[in-house]
Amino acid sequence: MIGGTGKTGRRVVAGLRARGVETRAASRSGETPFDWADRSTWRPALAGAGAVYIVPLDVSPSPTPALVEEAVASGVRRIVLLSARGVDVPGYFGASYDGNGPHMESETAVRGSGVEWTVLRPGWFAQNFDEGVFLDGVLSGELALPAGDGAVAFVDADDIAAVAVAALTEDGHQGQVYELSGPRALSMGAALAEIEKATGVRCVYVPADEREFLAGLLAQGMPEDEAALWTDALRPIRTHREAVVADGVRRALGREPRDFADFVRDAAAGGAWQR
Repeated sequence: MIGGTGKTGRRVVAGLRARGVETRAASRSGETPFDWADRSTWRPALAGAGAVYIVPLDVSPSPTPALVEEAVASGVRRIVLLSARGVDVPGYFGASYDGNGPHMESETAVRGSGVEWTVLRPGWFAQNFDEGVFLDGVLSGELALPAGDGAVAFVDADDIAAVAVAALTEDGHQGQVYELSGPRALSMGAALAEIEKATGVRCVYVPADEREFLAGLLAQGMPEDEAALWTDALRPIRTHREAVVADGVRRALGREPRDFADFVRDAAAGGAWQR
């Protein structure tokens, strides 16, 4: 499990262990040391593994091809890769995006590995509202993003993990690319309204100018490349590309994906937005 302590990784670990599958959570802070920047940690983390779930770094050039090569040499027979929606679509993240970014480098490596593979392409996570990049805005009462009036078919990270667990442990997923989303698209304002309805926590969505948003990130000290990446990642919301409802959860699991309201109910029960 490469990236075993992240949003999807820790859920995949829990899902595998619930099935009684011996699982190793590898990350810089996990029980098994793994550091993308230290290749001496790769082989010990992979030793003896029959299958691996990879959460790649979104950097170019991607280190994933080298890791895939190491995994195959270590005897891994099945790879499940976390990718992202739109990575193969030129222009998805702006006019300069040619459809050949680091996620596609990772996908190409996995497809050409010679072992069984499955690729997961989720859209925006519902969990961005309670444990991710939207949380501070929600708690402050104002979420300002350059997302216009776009809507998002937010996918629950529990569904992503469930698909990953199935692909790691079951037959029938080899060579599949699963586009993952929730069952309906919501505007940012509608998503915040659902949180308010369940919790009483009120937050206003404010459509921000893209250039002003980027300048604000830079003023806060965010590195230029990271600020540009974050700003570009929001563009598909504004252009309504993230509103598309995909069928990957249904194809992989034989059921409908969890609704955003289900996520809100469970997150609220866990005290996610208590100030």
